[in-house]
Amino acid sequence: MAVLALIETLVPLRAQGRWTRAHLGPNLALTFLTFATNLFLNAAVLALVTWLQSRRFGVVGWLSVPPLPAALLAVAAFDFAFYAAHVSWHQCPALWRFHAVHHSDPAVDVTTAIRQHPVEGVLRYAAIAAMAIAIGPSPAGFAVYRTASALNALLEHSNLRAPRWLDTLFSLVTTWPHLHKVHHSRVPEETDTNYGNLFSLWDRLFGTYTPSHRGRTIRYGLDRYDRPELQTTRALLAMPFRAAERSTHLGDHVVREAAQAVALVGERAVRAAVEHPRRGQHMGDAGLFGAPVAAGVERVGERYDGGERIC
Repeated sequence: MAVLALIETLVPLRAQGRWTRAHLGPNLALTFLTFATNLFLNAAVLALVTWLQSRRFGVVGWLSVPPLPAALLAVAAFDFAFYAAHVSWHQCPALWRFHAVHHSDPAVDVTTAIRQHPVEGVLRYAAIAAMAIAIGPSPAGFAVYRTASALNALLEHSNLRAPRWLDTLFSLVTTWPHLHKVHHSRVPEETDTNYGNLFSLWDRLFGTYTPSHRGRTIRYGLDRYDRPELQTTRALLAMPFRAAERSTHLGDHVVREAAQAVALVGERAVRAAVEHPRRGQHMGDAGLFGAPVAAGVERVGERYDGGERIC
């Protein structure tokens, strides 16, 4: 982290701003907290992996996969598990509350990499443990994945400038230097893309890929969370539990769907008033307005209620 922080000062993607120093304390505090919890979680999953291997439980043991292919399979499988879990954190409001701590950073650099709520760490390792039970990887395969994942997290968040050709080349395989920056956008349509951890393959396969060159001009953070009092360590740890605040991520989608429904009703009303003056006076006419209102409410309900039902 210290080495990348030094390089950031030499070839920065963005010039330092007021948040560069302001976010340093909270980010480092959450980083140390994450390191502490990860020691326990890594040990727990490693014990699970060792136990699974001793009983030859899982795909690797059942098929007697040789060590090197088994390690590669483990890395790919764990990376896919993270991708799937990451998508769920964005789509489920209850999980997004914890992941939003990471996304609320108004300035993305190497210190953002491990700016996480402790509960997110539990969610991450739960996904890894579930995949471990399915494939039965070796302890070496698990260690390789965790090491690569940690290093890649530092790289993909680093405020480093790279030539566009190099960025495009790297994004064919991995998530840095600029591909992951898109994921930290304030715009939901960009935030809900580029979920990958090590590989960009999953985003390409499942239609969640956004070209990396857009990462150069992203506006980082979350709306409504730029106030200094919301960016302290204590406030970030409390963020998921503030019952009065809805997720801005989900809210943006709901408001957008509602606005589209209202616009549709308004357009229908104007057309009806011009073409059928007498009928246009009856605002409750289901023939004129029932269908668009129902369609709009249904879309909003699917977006909001559907998100709640996921949990």
